[in-house]
Amino acid sequence: MADVSMTVNGKVRKGSVEPRLLLTHFLRENLRLTGTHVGCDTSQCGACTVLIDGRSAKSCTIFAVQASGSTITTIEGLAANGSLHPVQEGFWEEHGLQCGYCTPGMIMTAVSLLKENPKPSEREIREGISGNFCRCTGYQHIVNAIQYAAKR
Repeated sequence: MADVSMTVNGKVRKGSVEPRLLLTHFLRENLRLTGTHVGCDTSQCGACTVLIDGRSAKSCTIFAVQASGSTITTIEGLAANGSLHPVQEGFWEEHGLQCGYCTPGMIMTAVSLLKENPKPSEREIREGISGNFCRCTGYQHIVNAIQYAAKR
């Protein structure tokens, strides 16, 4: 077993884990933060995307022990003081989801994208979310949602 300690959504969280435990499973099973979804187990879909030290990362590709000492933000930690994050608001207002399974990862990727590029073009948005799959939409409403957030 290995001891881990990380700040998750503003709270220091500690645990003793198997060295091979993936961060996504630590978040979901140990911390009960089930907004981080597991869609493929091969890092293809992006449903497990979280922010690690402010940058988007697929949590199914990182061991919990590797994230020890980091600051993690999950979809549950994005809203502040009862107000949606602008990207969450954009997904609401622009109907950027259907089934919602990819949505948490897509939102976290968009947050990171807008942090790095606050005024992306449509092409830059499409490239920025290219590592996240949505099987329900044609992506246009997702792009619209990110454009909405960029204006905020």
